[in-house]
Amino acid sequence: MNSERQFRTTLTSKQNLSLLKMLRKNRPAFSIGEEPLGTIVGHDIELYLDVERPYPPMLRSPPYPASLKTRK
Repeated sequence: MNSERQFRTTLTSKQNLSLLKMLRKNRPAFSIGEEPLGTIVGHDIELYLDVERPYPPMLRSPPYPASLKTRK
């Protein structure tokens, strides 16, 4: 599976391994059958993961209201 790993060089070895584990765990979302990860013919996309500040708006909001008052 080494030929499948073409991640940004800015990732640390630990981040690279973590990303690869996540991709393998969710393989049906990133490949079809025994094709290499990221190879879905006719569905080419470029995925950019940004974790630098300022964060995108969706990352700034909590996933659910934090206080009981706002939940009701």
